[in-house]
Amino acid sequence: MNPSNIAFIGGGNMAGALIGGLLKSGRAPASILVVEPFAAQRERLQREFGLAPLAEAGPALASAGIVVWAVKPQLFRDAAAPCAAHVGGALQLSVMAGVRSDAIARASGSERVVRAMPNTPALIGRGVAGLYARDAVTPAERGAVEALLAPTGRTVWVEREADLDAVTALSGSGPAYVFYVLEAMMKAGVEMGLPEAQARALALATFDGATALAEASPLPPAELRAQVTSKGGTTYAAITSMEADGVGPAVVRAIARARERARELGDEFGG
Repeated sequence: MNPSNIAFIGGGNMAGALIGGLLKSGRAPASILVVEPFAAQRERLQREFGLAPLAEAGPALASAGIVVWAVKPQLFRDAAAPCAAHVGGALQLSVMAGVRSDAIARASGSERVVRAMPNTPALIGRGVAGLYARDAVTPAERGAVEALLAPTGRTVWVEREADLDAVTALSGSGPAYVFYVLEAMMKAGVEMGLPEAQARALALATFDGATALAEASPLPPAELRAQVTSKGGTTYAAITSMEADGVGPAVVRAIARARERARELGDEFGG
């Protein structure tokens, strides 16, 4: 086993984000192995990163110190079967939703398993990933995982694997909630007569600036909101309308439903 080699099982978008970050940080393409059965994906990885992906698993995987599982959850069992004979000596890192660490340990033959729940802003280095490590994972291996994921954004460790369901609901699915609100804000701008490009620019800049302010300020979001909500003013009118429509409780219920679905997926694919 060569700790400097990293193998990816699956070469889709999330694998591509990780591979791109690794290469930008100075890793040699020859130290990255990818198993990807789809020819179009293999061609993309070769074209964009200069890699030579494998169409199927083989003995070359035994050279990897870290194996990154990046296939769709429903494909994990089929993907793992031909890999099992070659990956048992490696640290296993999963970026799959729903597949629990027990299933990964059984399929890989290694108790050294870390699960990561990233989100799509990882594609531009602005993501956040929730991480859970089984007891067999050493502090040094945790550090190796953090280093691997660093180019994609931030990391947050959780102590209980079940908490990854909440991470999935909050930040894993979270970008979609932001996009949903952005859609509505842009639509409102257009309906009020603004050109679509201006509505888009204003909505995007508002989200970006408000998030940056919330991060920089010691005040909680509720107080920041109160600072711009003068009674009888325009913001007050909007917030009062949202409260009357139950927007806040609806968001909380939606995220709770996402967590419930994450649990269901775990039962289905990785119990």
